[in-house]
Amino acid sequence: MQKEIYTQYSFILDRTARRVKQYAQTSFSEKSFDITIDQWSILKTLYKEDPMTHKELAEKTGKDQPTLTRIVDIIIKKELVERVEHPEDRRCLLIQLTTQGENKVKELSPEIAQIRMKAWENLSEEDFKNFTRILNTIYNNLNVQGK
Repeated sequence: MQKEIYTQYSFILDRTARRVKQYAQTSFSEKSFDITIDQWSILKTLYKEDPMTHKELAEKTGKDQPTLTRIVDIIIKKELVERVEHPEDRRCLLIQLTTQGENKVKELSPEIAQIRMKAWENLSEEDFKNFTRILNTIYNNLNVQGK
């Protein structure tokens, strides 16, 4: 394929990712969830695997350390997560959900699942499988460790 076509695909991929995030954030605001998409990503990740170090959480959510710290500070103020001492390493802090944070995830999960499904309307199971395979291939092609 020609280089121009690859550039077009990158543009479409970037544009679509931005649209998905904008749609979700607008929906969050309209429904008065009082959290952002990025905050939700942190809460949902911790809900699945709690507690985590900053580094682990950054890796799992694809956030850089400064961005993650800013998001965590905000959701600490909202009393959804807390920093706790690591049981084996006092120099290390863990991030974990509070009871209020767990309740928020349980409360919002069904509505957020509906918001996310909007993007998949009019696509078949086969479309989804192919799309997932293609995105994973692109992601793995760009794996920083495999330079």
